[in-house]
Amino acid sequence: MKSLPQISEAEFEVMKIIWKYAPINTNEVTERLIKTTPWSPKTIQTLLKRLVTKKAITYEKDSRVFVYTPLVMEDEYIRQESNLFLKRFYDGHLSSMLSAYIENDRLSPSEIDTLRNLLSGTGSKGGA
Repeated sequence: MKSLPQISEAEFEVMKIIWKYAPINTNEVTERLIKTTPWSPKTIQTLLKRLVTKKAITYEKDSRVFVYTPLVMEDEYIRQESNLFLKRFYDGHLSSMLSAYIENDRLSPSEIDTLRNLLSGTGSKGGA
């Protein structure tokens, strides 16, 4: 698996917008993030520039506006971050993480039922 860029929490918020709405221009990104964050348009532009520098996104200039598209795919990034999380906190063992969540009442009964179904194969999508 190729190594993906490190993306900060703030940059991840920008990425979520780009993943969902790409291709998307600077004004549209700003409009969406102003509704959900306390950030100024200048801050959002800085985050976009950082993501371009990190090669997480690319852009094309359309007259006077920049239009962004992701270079890093959402599922790839989430898979990488999930693996890093597991390695960092649970020595890479998913069962250790699930045990910790179950023991600390972090999973609802319906989530536990969903896990049971997934593990028994009844919740898989056209499985192998």
